Amino acid sequence: MPPPSPFKPALIVVDMQEDFCPPNGSLAVPEGRDIIPLLNTLLTLPFHLKIATKDFHPPNHISFASNHPPPNNIPFASTITIGNPSNPSETETTRLWPVHCVQGTPGASLVPSLALDKLDRIVEKGQDPLVEMYSAFSAPFSDPRLSSCDSGLAEILRKEGVSHVYVCGLAFDYCVKFTALDAAREGFETVVVGEATRVVDKEGWEGVVEELKGNGVRVVAADGEEVGWVKGSDG
Repeated sequence: MPPPSPFKPALIVVDMQEDFCPPNGSLAVPEGRDIIPLLNTLLTLPFHLKIATKDFHPPNHISFASNHPPPNNIPFASTITIGNPSNPSETETTRLWPVHCVQGTPGASLVPSLALDKLDRIVEKGQDPLVEMYSAFSAPFSDPRLSSCDSGLAEILRKEGVSHVYVCGLAFDYCVKFTALDAAREGFETVVVGEATRVVDKEGWEGVVEELKGNGVRVVAADGEEVGWVKGSDG
């Protein structure tokens, strides 16, 4: 039997950007700014790698309601079916959003109260104007996968020998969820720190927890047994 892989955890702080935070963000997640103190505490812990992700959209991004004609252009309420640009038969249906996190705008910036000096990497996503990309790894399309939507995150983690991925940030029911699901699919032991995230739709919290658990992702409290290694255990 081969020896166990070394325990090398990575922390992924998802999309802690001005446009996702109250009071002025164009797509502010309720109570989104409240998690910053806990995120900063997590960033002081001995993770092997600490990565922040950013939505980094072009102005003509397909997820913006204003880029679609009426009547199907109401932020939060309207939806759109998007086809894989390389295979239109593969589709996803998603909500339309207010304009947010546009490249080069203040809203795309990470919040300055986040401990930015503790980060090892920043990974940008959502740059293909034709594709919605919630996951920090890649777009939801697989037939074929799109090189334009591969952030390189999986390769970064593998090169660093990461074994476990801890996910936090915004928002639990969208980018945090899909990032965690993809981390698990990529073969990493994956944990979401429940206190260090918030939802767009509060009524969806339990459903997301069950979906994650059904795909092998644990959702834990910040002081839960699963993260006990940060308190001095041998891991």
